[in-house]
Amino acid sequence: MNQPSVYVVILGWNGRELTLDCIRSVLKIDYPNFVVLVVDNHSSDGSPDAIRKEFQTEIASGKILLVENSENLGFARGNNVGMELALKRGADYVLLLNNDTVVDPALLRNMIPMSEADGSVGIAAPKIYYFDPPDQIWFAGGRIALHKGLSWHIGIREIDHGQYDTTGDCDYATGCAMLIKKIVMEKIGFLDPVYPHFSEDADYCRRAGLRGFRILYLPGGKVWHKISVSTGGQLSIRKIRLRLQSNFIFYKRYARWYHWFTIPVFFILDGFRVLGLILTRRIRNK
Repeated sequence: MNQPSVYVVILGWNGRELTLDCIRSVLKIDYPNFVVLVVDNHSSDGSPDAIRKEFQTEIASGKILLVENSENLGFARGNNVGMELALKRGADYVLLLNNDTVVDPALLRNMIPMSEADGSVGIAAPKIYYFDPPDQIWFAGGRIALHKGLSWHIGIREIDHGQYDTTGDCDYATGCAMLIKKIVMEKIGFLDPVYPHFSEDADYCRRAGLRGFRILYLPGGKVWHKISVSTGGQLSIRKIRLRLQSNFIFYKRYARWYHWFTIPVFFILDGFRVLGLILTRRIRNK
């Protein structure tokens, strides 16, 4: 049986132990045809040396490739380095994976066949859990409402009881774990670095959707996420600022003129919702 080649692109910037844990989990994947491509965004904590030391056998065999950027290129440009190299090396798929994740060994075995079965599928998203508690959902597909100026994770903070175990279309896959077909990258290119940190994934999926590709949620693929370590926690000042900047760029690009009559209303309402979650301590800051 043909096994398409997959390049797992792990972008790291500092977070040495997170990256090492991520690589260890990826190496346990039971799919036979994948390469780990680690792109280091000019870390200052010794991450590249630690990777070379622990995984010298895998690097020597070509199972792991390590690319060291000469500067911190940010999320989009950093991942683009890996995506471009993977394409040049003949990848059929690229799996973008945050370095603060660990994956189920069956991740690719449960995602590749479903992606291959339908030629219209361009991007696939796994089910993503919080690392702690490990049965609490972080992402079960993404939705975008242009008239509200909002996007959100389906199922976020719900305990998994199988309520999101149905495969189906969604509006976007999160860049935390996004499986992309070769043909998508060939037709629409890579991530847009205009975004300061967030919305690159929603933008990429929107561009793919406008070219006729389906974005498919595949709950058989499972990932655990240690939650936004590089941006200072789930509700850090930096994360809120970056998200606001990115959302403005995204909705300015894709919302119709008449959506701007309702976007400010929903923006204010969402602000009150987030404030309520903060006051009741229902959103973690770690």
